[in-house]
Amino acid sequence: HVQLVESGGGLVQPVGSLKLPCLVSGFTLDTNTIAWFRHSPGKEREGVSCISYLGCTTNYVDSVKGRFTTYRDNAKNTVYLQMNSLAPDDTAPYYCARRKGPNRFCSRDTVDYNYWGQGTQVTVSS
Repeated sequence: HVQLVESGGGLVQPVGSLKLPCLVSGFTLDTNTIAWFRHSPGKEREGVSCISYLGCTTNYVDSVKGRFTTYRDNAKNTVYLQMNSLAPDDTAPYYCARRKGPNRFCSRDTVDYNYWGQGTQVTVSS
């Protein structure tokens, strides 16, 4: 069955790094698009980064551009979010999600996604 499981979150100091894996099952990454979302305190859930079924990537939040990188290992059915130079404003639960339908390009809209992981909490604090 379709499932996505995020991990790798935790407490990290400012300017530190974390790598979040999203292990997927029930489908293949080379035909499905995966995006990362977060839900910061006081904000709506927002699209952060995306990797399309072709492997093309997009960062949607201006503040993460140049710091966050999404990549995948298709053989391991895993999508990663590498987060560098973390700041307190990055604190949030992070989710990976699968876009509806195969062979679709990246989107930052939550309504375009039909399966979600359980989330992993990232806390950036001194």
